[in-house]
Amino acid sequence: MTQVDAMVAAGGEIAPDDPLYPLTKGGPKALVSISGKPMVQWVLDALAGADRVGRVVVVGLTPASGLRCGDKPLDFIPSAGSMVANARAGLQYGLQLNSSATRMLWVSADIPTVRAKHFNWLVDECLKTDVDFCYSVIERPVMEKRFPGSRRSYTRLKGATVCGGDSGLLATRLVKGDNPVWEKITDARKNVFKQASLIGYETLLLLALRQLTAERAVQLVGKKMGITGRPVFCPYAEIGMDVDKPFQYEIVARDLERMKTEG
Repeated sequence: MTQVDAMVAAGGEIAPDDPLYPLTKGGPKALVSISGKPMVQWVLDALAGADRVGRVVVVGLTPASGLRCGDKPLDFIPSAGSMVANARAGLQYGLQLNSSATRMLWVSADIPTVRAKHFNWLVDECLKTDVDFCYSVIERPVMEKRFPGSRRSYTRLKGATVCGGDSGLLATRLVKGDNPVWEKITDARKNVFKQASLIGYETLLLLALRQLTAERAVQLVGKKMGITGRPVFCPYAEIGMDVDKPFQYEIVARDLERMKTEG
């Protein structure tokens, strides 16, 4: 059985104008209490029970948070300032801990309904091919059946309407040597024209005409960025049920309470 290490993206403070600010009171979103635990602790509990996951690195928090990951080694590194920078920092730190690692699981801290079996499935599925990034997507009927009223943002592709998942597999080779992909993404982060150029105008046209499949989208963007990728259609809505709005918090809180009651 192949194991991969995991990084949990838990950095960032919530601004006063964010809808979740009353819940965070200015603290980290990852530590918002939901159904009796910090939000990120639910994610760590799922990783603790996942056979395919080894040690875990939390990006953006400190040991003072009191978090645990079962019996698995748990490390903490500070936030590097953005999601892209944190992913890069997590990969680099993961390689310091395990120089032979070839992949690392990336997980967002705000998907508290996720369970160990979901991570096991995702790792097994992503390891079927050797690509730089393996990204999870969830079809709209799957999401809306599991979480009615979640009001996720969807993208209409050819043959499917999907939302992005909040977990995927990254190749550690992305941080070995001088890989320009990180600078490309960071440089385009706040410029819509650079983002369009990075994605590729052919991709945008096919998307507008609804002639773009998920596989073709990843292929085109990967070619522009000089990396390889693969989308994975995930049957588990929990991997995409993040908490960005108060009504989503309420949906997830009720779901967690129900699961605790049912055991």
